[in-house]
Amino acid sequence: MQLTAPASGRTAVRDADGMAVASFILGLIGLIALNIFLGPIAIVLASVALWRGTARRGRAFLGLGLGVADLVVLVAFMQMDNTVSWSF
Repeated sequence: MQLTAPASGRTAVRDADGMAVASFILGLIGLIALNIFLGPIAIVLASVALWRGTARRGRAFLGLGLGVADLVVLVAFMQMDNTVSWSF
């Protein structure tokens, strides 16, 4: 006797679509604040969404690009300020 229904293929695609959207949003927010944390999370979520075959490939690629941009912005601020992390 099963207490829950078995996962279908549609659930996996919906999860991947959610990861693609989440990576885009986290990458976008990461450009403004907490880029050291949100950038890598956006990259991982976008990569997993693409690997699982999301229907929102464009959104996943945008999340991937924004995650990389987060890290580039962090490195640029670190180079300008000559510190390990940027501060206000």
